[in-house]
Amino acid sequence: MRVDQIMTKQVNSCSPDNTLAEAAQLMWDHDCGCLPVCTGNGASRVTGVITDRDICMSALFKGKPLSELRVSDAMSRQLQACRPSDSLADAEKTMRQARIRRLPVVDEQGSLVGMISLADLAREAARENTSPSRRSPRQRWAIRSRPSASPLLSSSPPE
Repeated sequence: MRVDQIMTKQVNSCSPDNTLAEAAQLMWDHDCGCLPVCTGNGASRVTGVITDRDICMSALFKGKPLSELRVSDAMSRQLQACRPSDSLADAEKTMRQARIRRLPVVDEQGSLVGMISLADLAREAARENTSPSRRSPRQRWAIRSRPSASPLLSSSPPE
């Protein structure tokens, strides 16, 4: 399976010139903990990412209000990204090696086309593991031959 099959396609982003208050408000409004940081008119070229943790740590250590700090002061510039055509295994490997949970998806020009998260990968793995077509004949037999109720899980007390 490929990244473009499970990635989030409508992604909010911010600019390096935005304040941390604006980035935090975007995260709050869209219930996310990470924003790609993009530059350019028209095509959004990804130059980094900023997380809710980056915002908190910057505010704490710089001792200024979020409205006085810029995204460029707190964002991660070591961009890790993947392509829409990459395999899920490749995306997972990139996340594992970089120790990150979210990955921007960019096209050949470096423009933002989506985001993929560790949660997306976990959901897909769970879906694959529970799909009846993915089970071996032995697994299907084992499921059919299970008793309908286990005496160990019964809600009534033993007699």
